[in-house]
Amino acid sequence: MLLLRGSLSKHSKTVASRVSKRGQPCRTLATSSDEPLVKTALNTLHKQLGGDMVPFAGYELPVLYKGDNGGVMKEHLWCRADGKCSLFDVSHMGQLKWHGKDRATFLEKIVVGDIGGLKDGAGCLSLVTNASGGIIDDTVITNAGDYVYMVVNGATKFGDMKHFQEQLDQFDGDVTMEYLEDSMQLLAIQGPGAAAAVSKLLPDAFDLERMAFMTGTNTTLDGIDGCRITRCGYTGEDGFEIAMPAENAESIAAKLLEDETVNPTGLGARDSLRLEAGLCLYGHDLNETINPVEATLAWTMGGPKGRRRTEGGFLGVEHILKPDGKLQKVAKKRVGIMGMKAPAREGAEIYDVTGETKIGVVTSGTFSPCLKRPIAMGYVDTGLSKAGTEIRIKVRGKMQNAAVTKMPFVESRYYRVPE
Repeated sequence: MLLLRGSLSKHSKTVASRVSKRGQPCRTLATSSDEPLVKTALNTLHKQLGGDMVPFAGYELPVLYKGDNGGVMKEHLWCRADGKCSLFDVSHMGQLKWHGKDRATFLEKIVVGDIGGLKDGAGCLSLVTNASGGIIDDTVITNAGDYVYMVVNGATKFGDMKHFQEQLDQFDGDVTMEYLEDSMQLLAIQGPGAAAAVSKLLPDAFDLERMAFMTGTNTTLDGIDGCRITRCGYTGEDGFEIAMPAENAESIAAKLLEDETVNPTGLGARDSLRLEAGLCLYGHDLNETINPVEATLAWTMGGPKGRRRTEGGFLGVEHILKPDGKLQKVAKKRVGIMGMKAPAREGAEIYDVTGETKIGVVTSGTFSPCLKRPIAMGYVDTGLSKAGTEIRIKVRGKMQNAAVTKMPFVESRYYRVPE
């Protein structure tokens, strides 16, 4: 999600897992709801595998698994190990199909990306914005030929669809929104061994070597029709998101897990992996008051001469771009942070090097299993956002020295098609 996947809703009973120095999850409870938790089609399988089930985005999902290869630290390191890969249940995400001849035109009113320019099978990360230019959600959008396929975050999907419907009511054109509800489930398989593991379930004629990053297609999986595969992910590694009919999800997951290189992985490692990759978690690093420039995600609109930069046309564009297509100046920017002796968690205050002037706040923080040191992400005053800038962070009431750092913290290994 390079891709930004996952979300914590302040309106649902949610557990966020953070990795402590000992590699154990430190759980942070969000505001609870009286609504019963939704179970994915893999709920029974998770429990059979030793999943430690917790509330997340209104669903019951595993934060980690118990066993020889379980626990946040082991699950995290497995995903980055050569020849290995991790299997995540991301069925809480919202899957949508957009139909009608004006679907791309409509989508370009609600997201910042160049949807009309996507070739058949090509996808992109984009941002849903509001009238103030704030980010309502992040989404992966793919041109599926006769429809557009969209995946949005689980905790925001109903709010997203309410927003989409409001915009549809004002749109004069041929477009309809189809929510796949629970009829389709979604798995993510991530890591250096992902392609080898997935290839065993794909048709013999399917050439994964020629499948580029951020492309997708309909296919069969283990002989089952109605499936879809997209080369993308939320870990910084090569990997795929695979959608399949709910009634076949358990059998496909079990088939993947027969491969000894595939390890079931929970929310805890998913969070630490995405932070090492410098990727945002909606509801923490992104929200409706943060715009794409502040989030350093202006690249989702294309380069300086990209069509969306020059034409605009999306909600809140005047708060994001100047009339000439250049970026509006912002007072704060998202940065990476390293150098602390102890992890700086969400909400930790950031100060200038003197320790006297507050300049920002941490939005995500953890202990990096790969780097064996604390890492964090947050927002600081734009004038102090340059990599190498010395800062101080208040952690548990004590000031710690730190520095603004480039991201990703761990080098990304997204797939490139051989020339």
